Amino acid sequence: MKTNIIRLKDCENSKKFANWCWQTSAVNTSINYFNAVIPDEVDDLMSGLRIEWKYPWNGEVNDIKSGLTLRAYQTADPKKRMACFLSHYCLWEETIKSGEPMLILEHDAMFISKKPIPFDEILDSGFDIVGINEPFRATRLPQKFHDTIQKDHFCKNDVVRAPLIDDVNIPQGIAGNSAYVITPKGAYKMVELTKEHGAWPNDALMCRQLIFRLGVTKTYYTKTQGIRSTTTL
Repeated sequence: MKTNIIRLKDCENSKKFANWCWQTSAVNTSINYFNAVIPDEVDDLMSGLRIEWKYPWNGEVNDIKSGLTLRAYQTADPKKRMACFLSHYCLWEETIKSGEPMLILEHDAMFISKKPIPFDEILDSGFDIVGINEPFRATRLPQKFHDTIQKDHFCKNDVVRAPLIDDVNIPQGIAGNSAYVITPKGAYKMVELTKEHGAWPNDALMCRQLIFRLGVTKTYYTKTQGIRSTTTL
């Protein structure tokens, strides 16, 4: 399984954070740095991929097609958030092309477990996408997220379905979207969802309401480094 760490190639801080992510790693896979899409590349790439941004920049919209309530994210530069989405999208396409699962990490992820990630167990779990991040500092209602998955006894292994922690019409899924294993089937589903609903922030589109087989590990293998977001600035 290939591991890709998304970093901004011309940003020294991003390279430093990505290097720290690599240094803390306990994975037995080849690790690559993926040069993130930058804002200046967004328009041409969106046009070339024939996808449109369909998520609101202000307020709240009741999306009839998905049945979900879409709430605007704090975003100073829309192109940065779009570029973040496109970086993940490019890796989803690479996963489909390779036919092999991939571990995708953003530069602000770091490993907190010295135990190797049980990729075989994750892939045998039946889930198409599995988040490995701890929820604290990575998602809203982190304690509820933690408590819900730790009390889930339906799965025999370490992987459970992404928890429902908010109103059912609010998109919700894995913690932070900065560390997850995605299978070719999961990547294909994400690309198809993009075609159907348009481009959204990653953690909104990759939600349990649109992907039934979206899982998380009860053992946390990564967490965020606690740095400032590059998409809200």
